[in-house]
Amino acid sequence: MSVDSARTAPAGVIDPDTLRCAFGAFATGVTVVTVGSTAPHGMTANSFTTVSLDPALVLVCVDRRAIMHTCLVEAEYFGVSVLAADQEDVARYFADRRRPMGSAQFDAVPCLTGRHTGVPLIAGAAAHFECRLWRSYDGGDHTIFLGHLVSLERSADADALLFLSGRFRQIGRERSGAA
Repeated sequence: MSVDSARTAPAGVIDPDTLRCAFGAFATGVTVVTVGSTAPHGMTANSFTTVSLDPALVLVCVDRRAIMHTCLVEAEYFGVSVLAADQEDVARYFADRRRPMGSAQFDAVPCLTGRHTGVPLIAGAAAHFECRLWRSYDGGDHTIFLGHLVSLERSADADALLFLSGRFRQIGRERSGAA
């Protein structure tokens, strides 16, 4: 393994563009995080992961400057829709700051209403998670929001949309064997 010496920095000094590029080497799924109630909002996020099976917990990391940050701080419930491979347009839509705000932003995208929480969920997604906000933690310029699962649903035949090296991707071919 070689290291690009032009991209290395003195200890403790990390260039943000280099950091973003290195983080981008890790493939992630693409989600839309949503809140409902009186101030519905959605946001594309790839900083989502499972935390615990017992209790069933997930996390999403949100930039403190994002509208979603304020929404989650004030929310009791939130939803996470893991986008299917054919939903790149949905990911781009909820990442676009020029889209309508409030409930109008959900008019352009087929949505469902969470049965247990009332949060909007993206129709056709590979999986849906309805969560009760459980805890939040300081994460530098982001906040780490933990959600306790209230409900989940998974589409058995949908591959997830991926994000890798700054681009949306789909699984090309399946490999045999388990990791």
